[in-house]
Amino acid sequence: MFTGIVTAVGRIESTVPHEGGVRLQVASGALADAGDPFQLGESIAVSGVCLTVTAITAQGFHADVSGETLRLTTLGRRDVGDGVNLERALRAGDRLGGHLVSGHVDGIGSLRARTADGLSERFTFAAPQALRRYIAVKGSITVDGVSLTVNAVDETGFSVNLIPHTLAQTTLGALRAGDAVNLEVDSIARYVERLLQATPA
Repeated sequence: MFTGIVTAVGRIESTVPHEGGVRLQVASGALADAGDPFQLGESIAVSGVCLTVTAITAQGFHADVSGETLRLTTLGRRDVGDGVNLERALRAGDRLGGHLVSGHVDGIGSLRARTADGLSERFTFAAPQALRRYIAVKGSITVDGVSLTVNAVDETGFSVNLIPHTLAQTTLGALRAGDAVNLEVDSIARYVERLLQATPA
C-alpha cells in the first residue's frame, strides 16, 4: 500500500524489452538513503504503478513491467529521460498523509486544461466513463501517483487544485493539455458500490 505522497521525482534511464514487457531502469533521486537502502523485491509506486524492485543500481533500481501493465497505464508511453513520481511502500507506523493507494491503476485520463486560481492552479482532467461514478467532490483520487482532493466533477471528468509545492515536487507541474495520466480511484468507493450491489441473504 501507498499514500499518494510523492517523496522523489525519478527519471527513466532505459527501457529494455523483456519477456513480453520491458525492464525499466529508474534513477531514483533522493528516494532512498544510506540508512534505508532499497531491498530486492520491495514495492515502489512509479507514477502510480506498483512495481517490484528486481535489481539495485548506484543511481536507483530496475523493475520489470508486463505487457498488460504497459497497455493499461501510461508507462508504455514513457520515454528515456521522462520524469516519474516515486513513492516507497507504506510501513506500519508511518503517517498516512494522503489516502490509501494500492498502486493498481484503474484507467488512463488526460489533462484538459490548467488555469491560475489564486496561489494555486486548477487542473481539469478527462476520466474514462467507467471510472466517473467513483469520483466525488471532496473525495480522493490518485493522479500519476499523487493523492489529490477532488474539487469538482462534471460529465467528462473532474478538477483539482494544486498548490505550488505539489507543482514543484511532482511531475504534475510539467503537464500540458492532452497529456495522459494514470488514475486510481479511492478504493472505499468501490467497496461501497459492492456492498450496495450485494443481495441480502
